[in-house]
Amino acid sequence: MTRQISAFAAGLLFGCGLLVSGMADSARVLGFLDLFGIWDPTLAFVMGGGLTVTFLGYQWCLRRSGPLCAVHYQIPQRHDVDARLFVGASLFGIGWGLVGYCPGPALLAGAAGLGTALWFCLAMGAGILCWRLLERNSWLPAKAVKG
Repeated sequence: MTRQISAFAAGLLFGCGLLVSGMADSARVLGFLDLFGIWDPTLAFVMGGGLTVTFLGYQWCLRRSGPLCAVHYQIPQRHDVDARLFVGASLFGIGWGLVGYCPGPALLAGAAGLGTALWFCLAMGAGILCWRLLERNSWLPAKAVKG
């Protein structure tokens, strides 16, 4: 039960941060990507704040004997860049650049009933289902599935 409460609290904090920073508004994100138009630097400040909090949070957490709501820390061990990571990151970046949404803000804006975000969420869900079908049916090379 503690894990669910902490996950809910983290999601609520994330959603509030998106609202306060304006990152649930795709126009603000697209304004950041518009280098030759009316550039909006807000996203750069949000990213800088996020990186600072993450860095300080990792420093604090790793000094502790263990996490509060789990048995041990789950820190990624892989450091290589393979085709799966490259293609996934490219698709994420292209989608983000075309519509100004990434998954978190899209879900928040979609829950608020914004039409463009709802379409994005449907497309994102279809993409997730397609990937799961590919994984399940082993249509991908073994390394890409197990990666």
